[in-house]
Amino acid sequence: MGKLYIVATPIGNLEDITLRAIRVLKEVDLIAAEDTRHTRKLLNHYNIKTPLTSYFEHNEVTKSKLIISEIRNGKDVALVSDAGTPGISDPGYRLVKLAVENSIDVVPVPGPSAVISTLCASGLPTDSFVFEGFLPAAKGEADKLLLAVKGEKRTLIFFESPRRIVRTLETLLKIYGDTDIVIAREVSKLHEEFLRGKVSTILENMKLRRDIKGEVTVIIAPVTEGYKTDTSIEDDIIYYHKNLGLPLKEVVSMIAKERGLQKREVYRKSIEIKKEEIQ
Repeated sequence: MGKLYIVATPIGNLEDITLRAIRVLKEVDLIAAEDTRHTRKLLNHYNIKTPLTSYFEHNEVTKSKLIISEIRNGKDVALVSDAGTPGISDPGYRLVKLAVENSIDVVPVPGPSAVISTLCASGLPTDSFVFEGFLPAAKGEADKLLLAVKGEKRTLIFFESPRRIVRTLETLLKIYGDTDIVIAREVSKLHEEFLRGKVSTILENMKLRRDIKGEVTVIIAPVTEGYKTDTSIEDDIIYYHKNLGLPLKEVVSMIAKERGLQKREVYRKSIEIKKEEIQ
């Protein structure tokens, strides 16, 4: 059988590719690309003539089987994404899983990664971190995810669309308070930018911009010992339960864990709020 190569490609600057990656892309029989038009630009830049086939979220089921069949017939295949390392927040991992199930050798060819590149330049702790991928497009779902990881003691990283970054920063300010964050935009490209500071400061900066372009990575500082929230228990109950529609039981557990309180104490507060509404 052939092999499946997982080849990292540039996240911006076309020079950010390893010599090994260039060699592998030239030597394999087929390149499976997220967007063949995008990958063709990279291949043309390095005079790589290897045939391309598309592999993306909406054709992964049928294409995975075809690619595995090609490998079983002795062909070497390289998997690439539009930018960075395949399998990170894209359907590449499903192809890898299928390859492993078919006893096919999976060979990583390391290189650029937006997650690692932004983290190492952020100035925030790098010894332990959590990557949450892309925030859900729906506001309610995004809020729930941000709530679920609130109080995280590791550096938190996620991707966001430039069209929604202002809305997300406003939500962060409500849920996390005015904590330290880093916004990385257009990393390794001509207009690379890192914004470091409090949520409120960066939010005002973004609001003043007529147009925000490029992929955005948000990095949130980990919670330190002695962490205190800026809002009251009552405010949190109302915001999480009423505004976001989370079940009261879930809200009570989350607030109790976050503040280091007994659940019954938070539940008692929720009962008091309900009584005030009745009156």
